[in-house]
Amino acid sequence: MRRPTKDTADSLRVITRRGLILGGAQAGFMGLLALRMRYMQVEQADQFRLLAEENRINIRLIPPARGRIFDRTGAIVAENAPAYRITMVREDAGDVEEVITRLSRLVELDEDLLKRARRELRELRGDTQVTVADRVSWEDISRVAVNAPALPGVTPEVGLSRHYPGGGDYGHIVGYVGAVSDRDLEKIDAPDALLLIPRFQIGKIGLEVKMEETLRGTAGTKRVEVNAAGRVMRELDRKEGEAGQDIQITIDNKLQAYVNDRLDGESAAVVVMDCQTGDLLACASAPNYDPNLFVRGISSADYKALLDNKYRPLPNKAVQGVYPPGSTFKMVTALAALDGGFVDPGETVYCPGHLRVGGRRFHCWKRGGHGNVDLHKSLRNSCDVYYYDIAQRTGVERISAMARKLGLGVVHDLPMTSVSQGLAPTKAWKLESKGSEWLRGDTVNIAIGQGYVLASPLQLAVMTARLATGKMVKPRLVKSVNGVDEPVAPAEDLGINENLLRLVRKAMYAVSNNRRGTAYRSRIIEDAFKMAGKTGTSQVRNITKAERARGVTRNRDLPWERRDHALYVNFAPYDNPKIAVAVVVEHGGGGSTAAAPIARDVTLQTLYGGEPPLEAYPAADRARIKTQQEKLRKARPERKKDKSDRA
Repeated sequence: MRRPTKDTADSLRVITRRGLILGGAQAGFMGLLALRMRYMQVEQADQFRLLAEENRINIRLIPPARGRIFDRTGAIVAENAPAYRITMVREDAGDVEEVITRLSRLVELDEDLLKRARRELRELRGDTQVTVADRVSWEDISRVAVNAPALPGVTPEVGLSRHYPGGGDYGHIVGYVGAVSDRDLEKIDAPDALLLIPRFQIGKIGLEVKMEETLRGTAGTKRVEVNAAGRVMRELDRKEGEAGQDIQITIDNKLQAYVNDRLDGESAAVVVMDCQTGDLLACASAPNYDPNLFVRGISSADYKALLDNKYRPLPNKAVQGVYPPGSTFKMVTALAALDGGFVDPGETVYCPGHLRVGGRRFHCWKRGGHGNVDLHKSLRNSCDVYYYDIAQRTGVERISAMARKLGLGVVHDLPMTSVSQGLAPTKAWKLESKGSEWLRGDTVNIAIGQGYVLASPLQLAVMTARLATGKMVKPRLVKSVNGVDEPVAPAEDLGINENLLRLVRKAMYAVSNNRRGTAYRSRIIEDAFKMAGKTGTSQVRNITKAERARGVTRNRDLPWERRDHALYVNFAPYDNPKIAVAVVVEHGGGGSTAAAPIARDVTLQTLYGGEPPLEAYPAADRARIKTQQEKLRKARPERKKDKSDRA
């Protein structure tokens, strides 16, 4: 049947419209293809030509600059120094051994590093850069660059490596960095891609590891064009990462250097703390070690020398070392007894040179005894029997509670490794750890800082600052991060009667300034800077009954490792406490002879802001001090300039 003319016309219009739409779509698509072909053939011709010649594009991580560390005055403590190294990529090198042989003719290769590089070239991904030569000279870099066509996959590079200008001055505080190890990666659930770069440096100990995430920064990326021989042809683009944040610490660079020099030849530790803010102004452990030795791998000989040193340079004695605090603990026992109402300040105890407790004699350091002593005289003369007596009335629980209130037996929150807790023992502690009941003799022992009680020099400095201020002062190491000051919360009140604290402070003043005080010979003459302190001597051996009968062997007649530890704590100025100082000299003998002179010198150096005048010392000491100052200036010639600047 023939269709109507009208229907035919409508059908033609529909077909024509659809054809136009389809034709337009096809034309548009062809136009897009043409534009894309033009873009690829004209504008990207060079790139595809290089690709056609077997070039390829690599994306590589750019390690960020590690955050720097400064002292409280802005002096550099840890920086990033340029370091030249030579790297190799296995899949670009082809015959790795042949390339290494060619490279060895141009550059002297370290056997240990080369052994590690061969292992990494075998085990890591083929496109990973592996360091085959480190700490090379600019001349070595130039020779490799000139011979690049014969060294496929080899790239001379300039990177950054950690450097510590102060050497050993900050080894125990800041620590050091080193290459990421398998052990480091095992500790992290999802390692940052940066950590997978061979020989990438991260913090190992000290502030460097405790503030690792702050100091590390984030990686950047770069696209490089590499030819068939593995040679980088050009850098296509780069996206810079973010450098690590800079950290300013509370330590004073000049004071830290002085303290380290003053401790030369000793096995000792010194902590200087700001009584108001808790800032650690100096924190030294002697002997020290140079952290630069560890940055790129310490040699076996150097490491063995550190391990074999009987003075133990590797541990940080200032925060990690714990010692019986000796008579420096007597302020704790006194305050526990006074605060609990177990003794009156004017009450006297008779000291005949010993006290019998439970069938055993506990001796005073003074064989003939001190006679009748009250609180003031007991601290001034460091009478042991007085504290044996009042400790039994007070009890170990109250004494240990007072110790913790003053900062002993607790871990202080500092970004340093191995910060010790020390020990303020209790009955429950002994039962759990020793499996035996607490005895009266145990209480008598801890009364004078012997027996189970242990404290670090840091804790002793905190204790002294709290005694001086009556405030819960907390130690602080980080002053600011990226220029933003860390907040300092006002210290809370200790909760100890101020009148009782004044009694203890007055007795500590007598220790240093009364002719009968145990530290009188190490006093400060300058009225504005007079200090209050306390000597301490802690035994490391048992003295037998037979030895006491014939006379106790003098420390200088004993082998070094059997001599007593020497301790001294002080705060100054007495009328307006600004700093607290704690000194421990391992096997130094007596606190008054070995530790107090060091504490006095450090206190004056801190308060004067540099070398103090001889007039600040007792007249009898001035010739010796003058010789000592000249020796220290020769050890650090820059101190001469400091002195002339002050003049």
